[in-house]
Amino acid sequence: MKTNTTEFIPEAVVVANGDFPFRPTPVHKLKSAPYVACCDGAANQYLDSGLVPDIIVGDSDSIDPQYRRLYASIIHHDPDQETNDQTKAIRFLQDKGFRKIAIVGATGMREDHTLGNISLLMEYQKMGLDVRMYTDYGVFIPAENDCSFTCPIGTQVSIFNFGTQGMTGEGLKYPIRDFQSWWEGTLNETTEGTFTIRCQGPYLVYIGEKK
Repeated sequence: MKTNTTEFIPEAVVVANGDFPFRPTPVHKLKSAPYVACCDGAANQYLDSGLVPDIIVGDSDSIDPQYRRLYASIIHHDPDQETNDQTKAIRFLQDKGFRKIAIVGATGMREDHTLGNISLLMEYQKMGLDVRMYTDYGVFIPAENDCSFTCPIGTQVSIFNFGTQGMTGEGLKYPIRDFQSWWEGTLNETTEGTFTIRCQGPYLVYIGEKK
């Protein structure tokens, strides 16, 4: 059984083009990252803050023309229109040998982009990557089969089913099952310092930031 903790140390961080993070957890992940890949739209705000990423990835349609000239040496142009810039950055990092990756700035602004960015976490899991998405309010963790998660008692938790069978849980306030709709697994709460999900198949866990 795999055990996931909230203390995740990524090898690289992707800055997506949503709301720039402002709360301590995602900001810390970004500031302490050994390697930063910005989606080209996100690069504008990142560079405006006085920081320079290791790479800027995308189709170059969103980055400020001045920045495009100044930082041409770190721009990786990917014209693929069949996917989004977040996935382009993930693929770039995978090609460079990175496996443990955090994503920040992927939510907010357009809701359809937010939903698409979150659902892509399941695709990254299929790619053999360990990718988590940090927002200003919590973290999304893709998982598969039996897994345990450590976090403080009373933490808000939601579980989204992507085709699991035989789902049961331990250490949660409300029982879980093979949910048919996304909303059915939301708004749960931990009753122990570790909660466990037992099942066969993939699912997505959201762990809220404990206040």
